Amino acid sequence: MAGEPLTVEATSPAPRVLIVDDQEDNREVLRLRLEAHGFLTETAAGGAEALACVAADPPDVILLDVMMPGLDGFEVARRIKADPSLPFIPIIMQTALDSERAAVDGLAAGADEYVTKPVRFAELEARLRSMLRIKALQDAVARREQELERANSELRALVTTDALTGLATRRHIDERLREMLDHAIRLCEPLGVVLCDVDRFKDVNDTMGHAAGDEVLRQLGMLLRRSAREIDRVGRYGGEEFLAILPGAALDAAVTFAERVRQEVEAHRFTAGQTTLRCTISCGVAAWPHPRIRDRDTLLRAADDALYVAKRTGRNRVIRFDGAEFNANTKDPDDEHGSGIPVRGGTGRDQR
Repeated sequence: MAGEPLTVEATSPAPRVLIVDDQEDNREVLRLRLEAHGFLTETAAGGAEALACVAADPPDVILLDVMMPGLDGFEVARRIKADPSLPFIPIIMQTALDSERAAVDGLAAGADEYVTKPVRFAELEARLRSMLRIKALQDAVARREQELERANSELRALVTTDALTGLATRRHIDERLREMLDHAIRLCEPLGVVLCDVDRFKDVNDTMGHAAGDEVLRQLGMLLRRSAREIDRVGRYGGEEFLAILPGAALDAAVTFAERVRQEVEAHRFTAGQTTLRCTISCGVAAWPHPRIRDRDTLLRAADDALYVAKRTGRNRVIRFDGAEFNANTKDPDDEHGSGIPVRGGTGRDQR
């Protein structure tokens, strides 16, 4: 096996080569020659052992014999290349079958290069260097793709997540509502929504400062997230407004959720620095199906109208759309507006 010496760039980490051959003499010759010129080596006596080595610690390149009992080199190459959990590992097949057919079969099985036995080390060195350069490029591309995916994930988080509360942004929760309502209508399943608003939030900002107001919103977001089920979606819908989407929840279940949240907020001691304060919320609840709710806009409008009634009738309350209390505090549906909803004026919700 005479030939030009194998060398490794001194500035690069020593490449790890897995030598797979069922003949011990062949493994030992390759190991000694490669290690003498700075390569790190590991050996495997068969296909199953090679697969175990690759799974435990993927090498930089594999020298793979074709003709082996049990799993031959073709099958080993196919399994390695088919495993999505593995990085790109160049495979150089070694075969005593010096024929075009053997080379084609090896490349079709997933090998990246091939050498024939007896191995000419000058040729092997060229093949190794070529494969290691390709691997370096592949690894660089993989790192770049990971960095790009990480940047895209961060960008998606900025677009879809409210920085203060960690909940969905208005745009994102609107998209989820549209999707979830379409799904509910398609499957004839109920969908509840709860629109919450912090009572007299302007007073908190005016008397204690915006930092305290931000802390109230952050902690309210935490309470809502804690109360929601895994399948529910909660978002910050406005300055101090929050929207909860409750798939599978009919109106009674949505009212129960809203009342539980209202009680938790009322009992919670909000902390802002060294100061503690109490806050309450008002909630408007609506749900599909309902004769007057046709789509996302009418569903949101129903919850918003119920919230308005909750504000106008005393705050710290949960009002259900089209319930007795709602209807007692709305315009006659036969008036000139023809909507049966309150007319927003200078009182009630506008005064928070």
